[in-house]
Amino acid sequence: MTNIKFLSLSAILVIFVIVGVTIGLAIPTSSSKLTERGADFCSPVIIAHRGASGYAPEHTLGSYALAITMGADYVEPDLVITKDGHLIARHDNSLGLTTDVASHPEFAHRHRTQTIDGIEVSDWFTEDFTLEEIKTLRTVERIPDIRPGNARMDGTFHIPTFQEIIDLVKSMQISQRRTIGIYPEIKHSSHFKKVGLPMEELVVNTFHKNGYLDSNAPVYIQSFEVNNLKELKKLTNLRLLQLLETDKSTQPADQVLLNTGLTYNNMSTPEGLAEIAKYAAAVGPDKNYIIPRKDDNSLGDATTFVRDAHAVNLKVHPYTFRAENSFLPEEYKSDDPSKHASGNLMGELQRFIEAGIDGLFIDQPDIAIRLRGPCL
Repeated sequence: MTNIKFLSLSAILVIFVIVGVTIGLAIPTSSSKLTERGADFCSPVIIAHRGASGYAPEHTLGSYALAITMGADYVEPDLVITKDGHLIARHDNSLGLTTDVASHPEFAHRHRTQTIDGIEVSDWFTEDFTLEEIKTLRTVERIPDIRPGNARMDGTFHIPTFQEIIDLVKSMQISQRRTIGIYPEIKHSSHFKKVGLPMEELVVNTFHKNGYLDSNAPVYIQSFEVNNLKELKKLTNLRLLQLLETDKSTQPADQVLLNTGLTYNNMSTPEGLAEIAKYAAAVGPDKNYIIPRKDDNSLGDATTFVRDAHAVNLKVHPYTFRAENSFLPEEYKSDDPSKHASGNLMGELQRFIEAGIDGLFIDQPDIAIRLRGPCL
């Protein structure tokens, strides 16, 4: 019975990918004019965090396709790079948690230890693999104890390239008859530059050659680092978003290397937000910057963060909203004590929407879509 369920769930998501691409490619571009609904037409903007990662393994074409069919305005791939310079979607450059690399004896010798953004990590790393080798791996669920349903799809999907994600989005937006945005995060920018694999220009060139050219394009490029966003500002007119780490006392990785002393706390002040507004169109804080948790893990009162950001014309897109009890504020948890049980995510979302946010990163985009209601 378990195998039947596994095949059914996997088949459904594979069908989403195949049908979405097939329908999109089958409709002649000249006769498939999109509706007027753009990726930024609705409010708040719904950003599918790593795809519909609450329902399918993150950063897979199945997860992105499912998010699109649910109505997400944007899909969000985290970008890292291979040894031979190909952009791929993984949460980190380490592969052990989200792929079956450990089961490949031919890659056992690639396991090593290195320091990334000041943290010592022992794993397999994307920069040690060619794209051809990466394509022999299959994805696995990163948090199987919280998302056992996703774990039933372990081994189903390959690791997509950035171009494959763009191709999927372009195909599905024709069949969906609306514009779908792409919202990549450049991961570990300073680390990859250090090993001779800078990503910024490659990301920009990929967007530009696919017709995404300016601030009207349905694109945001995001990073937790600062100087790479300033570099991107000189390379492109595409919109940029400055991410703010959960721990406000920490520094962006590039600022540590530069010994500037700049912290995320500095960046979240009215003065810091004004500096961000010089190079970015939006800011992506941990949601606790907007409504912090109290000692009992319930939501407290809203801060002035949204008001301060809006004062300097920054959009506010907080992260990450998730339906499981493990992530919810105390008052929105369900009575079921299990980790994977879902609580009242709509209740939490409503609080943040009332606080004035412009968009949100979410693992279960259908829940935010239902709360937002029809948006045509």
